[in-house]
Amino acid sequence: MADIQQDSATHEDNIILCMKWGTKYGAEYVNRLYNMVKRHLTLPFKMVCLTDRTEGIDPNVQCFPIPPLDLPAGAPERGWNKLSTFEPDLYGLKGNALFLDLDVVIIDNIDCFFQEKGEFLIIHDWKRPWRITGNSSVYRFKLGAFPEILPYFREHFDEIRQKFRNEQAYLSWFVHKEGKLSYWNDAWCKSYKYHCLQKIPLAYFKPPVKPKDAKIIVFHGEINPPDAVNGGGGKWYRYVLPSDWIKDAWQ
Repeated sequence: MADIQQDSATHEDNIILCMKWGTKYGAEYVNRLYNMVKRHLTLPFKMVCLTDRTEGIDPNVQCFPIPPLDLPAGAPERGWNKLSTFEPDLYGLKGNALFLDLDVVIIDNIDCFFQEKGEFLIIHDWKRPWRITGNSSVYRFKLGAFPEILPYFREHFDEIRQKFRNEQAYLSWFVHKEGKLSYWNDAWCKSYKYHCLQKIPLAYFKPPVKPKDAKIIVFHGEINPPDAVNGGGGKWYRYVLPSDWIKDAWQ
């Protein structure tokens, strides 16, 4: 058993947490994520999906409704829904939650994401590393450990949506001011767009590279895992050839 604040007297679950709302991602994304976790996590775990549609999701994945944020009608989405993972009591779940976006691809063992020390860990922004803002495609925290994130968000929503572009900017700011913000090892989480795709003209004849020591590949922007598998989907300056190693991993 991992030694991340766990022992026989005070057992805490390792929880893989994901979220699916709307129609952009179907149930197959949840199921593929579950299969990848099963292959690449040797620690005992349970997987939980917060969703507004449970149809087609593997029965081994425990589903709950997405807790309401109580935002004003018509407020821009901006991924704010992810903040509901910080409900002080999230359906009675206890333990350390590793949140994974539905479109990440796991390519190596992820035990270390539960074993790494820290109260809140997130990807450090690749493009602007001088900022504190993290990429919330992969973050870990103890459930219920940040009970003020949601109340503060609701109380100051008008100010927050003017000050912060999206949920990960607000989240990083809040946890940083609490003195609890940490980042994952730089090698573990890599961007498909920034770290795998070849630059033109190499991209026309050299397939995307698999980053050394990477464990999770993050998809953001216009390219999604099906584009990586089949080729295409990128802008003209990001030509995308099919990637066999993504195809092998994303199933």
